Amino acid sequence: MTSGRRNGRRAPGMRRGPALAVALVALLPGGCTPFDDAMATIFGRNMRDQRSFDPYENPVLPPEGSVPMAAGNYAANPFDVNVGQPEGSADLPPPFTQMEMTQRPEVVDSLTNPVPPTPESLARGEELYERVCIVCHGPDGNGANAYLLPVHPALQTQNLASETTIARSDGYIYGMIRVGRLLMPAYGHQIGHYDRWHIVNYVRQLQGLNR
Repeated sequence: MTSGRRNGRRAPGMRRGPALAVALVALLPGGCTPFDDAMATIFGRNMRDQRSFDPYENPVLPPEGSVPMAAGNYAANPFDVNVGQPEGSADLPPPFTQMEMTQRPEVVDSLTNPVPPTPESLARGEELYERVCIVCHGPDGNGANAYLLPVHPALQTQNLASETTIARSDGYIYGMIRVGRLLMPAYGHQIGHYDRWHIVNYVRQLQGLNR
């Protein structure tokens, strides 16, 4: 009877198992490709062929009737960490819709910005703007410099530094962030109440009003 080992050593010709074969294949030039193809054959997908989207190529709004991530879970103050406290801030405006913003602009024009444009607020607004807004409105607020245009030149992005936008109230810009309008999707489900006001303050700085 042969055990396959001699004095604790593997006998010549004894196979080391599939792990060694996989390692050798991976070390060969282009070795990962056939292995990856084999995994794709088994599992029906691989890491090389993935669907990707350009900015706003396929935007998906929250399902109708869904509860925004931030709803009922707002920070109590502009720079507080959100720890799950219930909704109830006195600064929180009641719900409104895109149609109300169009037909009854006083709904948003009457809102008072509760966050003063301090250096801390402007820094937070800039961080959020560069994270969420810059792709469509550009680094300077001029839609003509938007990162989106080379990819989708037919899309008309709003120039935040235009006279029309400058004339808008803080509440109107807040409302645009919260519920969106026309080509701009709603961001109320991912940008919290006070963070929207920080963005408003930063937009005013881009317009030359908060410097």
